[in-house]
Amino acid sequence: MSNRTAVITGASAGIGEATARALAGAGFHVVLGARRLDRLEKLAAELSGTAQVLDVSDPASVAAFVQQIPECHVLVNNAGGARGLERVVDADEDHWRWMWEVNVLGTLRMTKALLPKLIASGDGHVISVTSIAGHEVYDGGSGYTSAKHAQSALHRTLRSEHLGEPVRITEIIPGMVETDFSANRFDGDTERAAKVYQGVTPLTAEDVAEVIAFAATRPSHVNLDSIVLKPRAQLNGTRTYRES
Repeated sequence: MSNRTAVITGASAGIGEATARALAGAGFHVVLGARRLDRLEKLAAELSGTAQVLDVSDPASVAAFVQQIPECHVLVNNAGGARGLERVVDADEDHWRWMWEVNVLGTLRMTKALLPKLIASGDGHVISVTSIAGHEVYDGGSGYTSAKHAQSALHRTLRSEHLGEPVRITEIIPGMVETDFSANRFDGDTERAAKVYQGVTPLTAEDVAEVIAFAATRPSHVNLDSIVLKPRAQLNGTRTYRES
């Protein structure tokens, strides 16, 4: 893998950071993209990777980022997130707009920009981190679930559109993962975020990263279409067994 390049978005923390470590450990040269360049540069120095500022919601930022990448073998679309838990009747359009911009259009921009390089590599791989929220719905989650459904549909369509070409397509579908996801969703309210994981042993960012690295290191003729992983105590997006 030493001559193969993996591009990871949202790489400054959480699943993105853990994925960078896992893929670097598997021998990839990792190119890390996120808005927090100071964190990226420290991680890149540790992993002998490359750090570049990236805002997937900004077309100009994506274009500048991709221009610095001469070749790409793996793209991990990890950047995304949620804002708020309003019911439809109370929907905050700014929250919706941000979630669609980052989760859906961000994935579109990165994939569209790097697909030619992925195919030209002769053995490309698009890995998109979606969510079980892309396959279920729950009260208060319509903004996020609709964005993740759209991201999942976008990603899965690639499998058909590029059938027969030298590019693999894998959707990673995590359930509850303890990162800064919930704190960001609740505008930094860490106490509220902590309650999401109360009484449960959730997945860690490293758990998800190990699965991503596994998919990325299969033989080139093996396509893992989708991988769902959840904590043992979680059945779906609304039903979780919690220890008292």
